Amino acid sequence: MSDLAITIDRTDAAPLAAQIVGAVRAAVFSGTLAPGDTVPSSRSLAASLGVSRGVVVTAYDQLTGEGYLDVSQGAAARVAAVDASPAPRRPATPSATPVGDGDPPDVDMRPGFPSTARLDERAWRSAWRQAASQPVPSRQADDFGTAGLREQIADHVRRARGVACDAADIVVTAGTSEAVMLLALALGELHPQGPDGTNGPTVAMEDPGYPSSRRALERFGCTVVPVPVDDDGLRVDVLAALDPAPHAVLLTPSHQYPLGGRLPVSARLEALAWAEMHDALIIEDDYDSEFRHGAATLPALTTLDRSESVALIGSFSKVLTPWLRLGYIVLPRRPALHTALRSIRADVTAPIAGVAQEAMAALLAGGAVRRHIAAVRRDYAHRRDLVLRALGDVCGAGSGARLRGLEGGLHAVVELGSTDAAARVRARAARAGVAVADLGDYAANPAASVHHGIVFGYAAPSDLALAKGLTVLRAAITTELHPGE
Repeated sequence: MSDLAITIDRTDAAPLAAQIVGAVRAAVFSGTLAPGDTVPSSRSLAASLGVSRGVVVTAYDQLTGEGYLDVSQGAAARVAAVDASPAPRRPATPSATPVGDGDPPDVDMRPGFPSTARLDERAWRSAWRQAASQPVPSRQADDFGTAGLREQIADHVRRARGVACDAADIVVTAGTSEAVMLLALALGELHPQGPDGTNGPTVAMEDPGYPSSRRALERFGCTVVPVPVDDDGLRVDVLAALDPAPHAVLLTPSHQYPLGGRLPVSARLEALAWAEMHDALIIEDDYDSEFRHGAATLPALTTLDRSESVALIGSFSKVLTPWLRLGYIVLPRRPALHTALRSIRADVTAPIAGVAQEAMAALLAGGAVRRHIAAVRRDYAHRRDLVLRALGDVCGAGSGARLRGLEGGLHAVVELGSTDAAARVRARAARAGVAVADLGDYAANPAASVHHGIVFGYAAPSDLALAKGLTVLRAAITTELHPGE
C-alpha cells in the first residue's frame, strides 16, 4: 500500500476533501502514485489526517468519478491507469485521420452513453445469480413482461416520477426504440387510415428530435409531422394549429432532445387539453429525468393527465447501461390501446429474455438502481461543471455560439451560426481525436434546419478524458469564432 504524503491546511479556504483530491491528483501526475498502487483505506487515511472518515470518502468518490481511482466492492482502492500527458495523443494536424474513418477516437464524446464506473458490481452479479438460480420455466414470460419486473417498474416510476400506476399498466420493452415501434404499430391498428385519407396514422414530433424515434415511426407505418421547438420545447401553439389534427404526438417535455428545453406546466396542460379534444395520444419520452442539475424537476405529463391520454416511455439505458437494452411503457388506461398491444405482442413476441427481466427486477427490488442514480447524479453534476468552466466563456452572450442543454441529462449542445461552421468545428475536433455529433442530424430536414452546431455527451468519459476533449472543443470553437487570433 502506498503512503500518501498529504498535508491538510486548516487555514485554507478550500474544503478538506478538495485538498485531499488535489494532493492525490498531484501525486498521480508526478508519478509518486503509479497505476495499480493501492491507496490507504478511508478509515486509515482519515485517522492519519485527523479528519472525519466522511471527508475521505467524499474525496475518494470524486477521484473515482474523475478516473484517478479504481474502486471495486470488497477490494482496496487502486490508482487507475491514466494518461497524465497534458495534450491529446493524436496531434491536431490536417494529416491526422479523422474520427469515423475506421480509427477509434481518443475521446468519444458522442451523446447517448452513461458512465458505468459507479455500477455496483457485487449487486449486479448477485442479481444475475439470483435470476439464474430460479427454476427454469417451460413457458415464455407474459407478453407484457414478467410479473416481478412489471411490479418493480411500477414501484420505480411511482417513486422516481410520482406516476400512479400498477403492474397492469406496464409493458416491458427492448429499450426506447422498441417502445416507439410498438406504439406505432398500435396506432396503425387503431387508425388504419390517416385524417387526410392517406394510409396509416399521423404522429407529430419535435424538430429537432430523436432521429431513431423518427425513423421507427416512419418504418412502422406512421406519417411524421415535424413541429418546431423554442427554448422551452415543442411549440404547442403550432401543434394545436395542425389541421387535420394528428393521431399522436411524441415529445420530450422534461429535457427536450437534443436542445434541452423544459416544457412549462402551462404548455403541458395545453398539450393535454389538445389531446383530450382530439382523442389523441401523447407519447412522453422521459429519457433522462433522473438527472437534473440545479433545476427543479417538473412533473411528468402523465401525472397531470386526467383523460388517459399519455403513454410514458422510460428506459434503463441512461440510468444503468444501454448494453442491457431494457425499457418500458406506462400505458394509459385505454382498453383499445391495451388490446392492440396484446395483439401485436402475440405476433411480435417480447425479445427480452426472462432471466434478464428477473435480474433487472432484483436490481430494482434491492435498491441498487436507486443507489446508483444517487451516486452518478453527483458525478454528472461535477462533469457538467467542467463543461461550463471549459466552454461557458467561449460560448457567452454575443460570442456567436451558444451553450445549452445543461439543466439536466448527460449531454450538451453548442449552437453555431451555420452548417459550415458546425462542420468545421467537428472536423477540427475529429483531427484531434475527439468525436462529437452533428446537430443537423437531429432535424427532420437537415438542409432546412435553423439549428446548427454540435452535440456532445459528458457522462461516459472519465474526467481526464473529458478534460482533454473539452480542451480540444474549446480550441476548435475559438478558432471558428476568432479565425484571425
